[in-house]
Amino acid sequence: MKLEQILQKVQSGELEPTEAAKQINHLSSIDGRIADLGFAQLDVDRESRTGFPEVIYGESKTAEQIGAIIIEMRKFNDRVIATRVDADKAAQVLLSIPDLTYHAEARTLLWLKHNPIVTATNSDYIAIVCAGTSDVPVAEEAAIIAECMNCRVERVYDVGVAGIHRLFAQLPIIRGAAAVIVVAGMEGALASVLGGLVSKPVIAVPTSCGYGASFDGLSALLSMLNACSPGIVVVNIDNGFGAGYFAGMLISNQGKSE
Repeated sequence: MKLEQILQKVQSGELEPTEAAKQINHLSSIDGRIADLGFAQLDVDRESRTGFPEVIYGESKTAEQIGAIIIEMRKFNDRVIATRVDADKAAQVLLSIPDLTYHAEARTLLWLKHNPIVTATNSDYIAIVCAGTSDVPVAEEAAIIAECMNCRVERVYDVGVAGIHRLFAQLPIIRGAAAVIVVAGMEGALASVLGGLVSKPVIAVPTSCGYGASFDGLSALLSMLNACSPGIVVVNIDNGFGAGYFAGMLISNQGKSE
C-alpha cells in the first residue's frame, strides 16, 4: 500500500492513526516490506512495485499455513488470492476465515475488500478459449486472476479442434478481444489454429490432460512452443495463473507510459 493510500484511509476513518503509523514505518524500512511468519517471508509491498499483490501458491502448504498467510496479507492489501487449494484445505481455511470465497473449479480462495471495478471499455476484454471440459480448471484459474485485475473476461469453452466448427461459431467474440488466452491439452493444436485467425496477442496454456504419450502436458507444451503461427507466447504446463496475470497486465497497461 502506498503512503497516499494510507493517508486517505486515515482521512476517511478506515484506518486508525496508530495502525497507519505502523504501516508508514513499513514503507520507510527495507525490513518492513517483509512480514515474517517464520515459515514464510511475505512480500507485503509487492503491489506498490508491480501493481498486484503477492499470490499464495497453496499446493504444498497446509490449511493452517494458508490461513495464517491470508490473515497477514489482509493487513496490507485489498485483495488476497490463494491458488491451487483443494476442497478439503479450503473447507478448513473457511472454518477460521469465513468471509473468503472459494472457487472450486479454479481451486482458488479469494478475499476482496471491494468488488473489482472493470475500468476497460467494452472492446477491452480477455477471451479465454478452452479446448475441452477437462481443461476448464486451468482456464478458470486464469479467469479468476484476470477478473481480480479488474479485467472483463469472456469465456469460450469446449471448442477444441476435434470439432472445429464449434470454434468458428465463436470467432466474433474471440476476435473482439484485446488478448486471447488459449487453454488446451492433448496435442495443443488449438493455439496454432487461433494464432492464424486473430490479430491480437495469444497466450497459450498447455494442460496436463491427455493420454500416455501426452507426457502430462509436455506434448502440448512443445507443440505450442513450435507453433508456426506468429503472435503466440507460451506459459508453463497448467499455469492458468501466469496466463491470467500476463493478459491482465496487457489490458491494464494499454495506453500507459512510464
